[in-house]
Amino acid sequence: MTLPATLPADDRLIVALDVPNALEGLQLAEKLGDSASFYKIGLGMLTGGGLALANELKGELGKKIFLDMKLFDIGNTVEAAVRGLSQFDLDFLTVHGDPHVVRAAAEGKGGSDMKILAVTILTSLDRSDLDAGLIKPGEVQDLVLERAARAMEAGADGVIASPQEAALIRALPEAAGKLIVTPGVRPAGADLGDQKRVATPAQAIRDGADHIVVGRPINKAADPRTAAQAILAELAGV
Repeated sequence: MTLPATLPADDRLIVALDVPNALEGLQLAEKLGDSASFYKIGLGMLTGGGLALANELKGELGKKIFLDMKLFDIGNTVEAAVRGLSQFDLDFLTVHGDPHVVRAAAEGKGGSDMKILAVTILTSLDRSDLDAGLIKPGEVQDLVLERAARAMEAGADGVIASPQEAALIRALPEAAGKLIVTPGVRPAGADLGDQKRVATPAQAIRDGADHIVVGRPINKAADPRTAAQAILAELAGV
């Protein structure tokens, strides 16, 4: 397949900056250039200058920022943490989907435009992992749907879920006007890594996702820009 010289960035693609520190994150963003407009900064970079990188990408380069902290604590602590983070002009912030956590986060964000996204069940987990964690019996998809509905009722602006559950969540009455963001997205032929519930970029969007999160297939590629352009080409057909 011959790609156009440059496809414009598409906000539906969120590139996960799964690198050790802010310097490497900025270098990756520079390699991607105008092929990426939305970046995810996760917990692994918190001590490596993650918030400073978020500020630079947002303020200097005009990128959108998804801070993936998956906050979980008592309500007062979550509310205080989210109130503090809301000062950084972030676009998305994740919390665990337990209703008390979501309610506290919604209160903490106040009047900011930051979207609170609730984690349902991590895309790296399957039923055996849930059994080990003493999570109640049931099919993973059923538990994801239940958690998604409860989180959205509690005030979440959207949810994080496997692309394999995106269509089911989109069909929920509670999902009207809400965001669905899907990690666990892998281009056809890519290494699955530690992800167990995956789909291709185009399939995830067709199934109801508003945004897809792609990390290693881009940031571990020999040419990250070319890898991003290939995904943009796939999304252009959806």
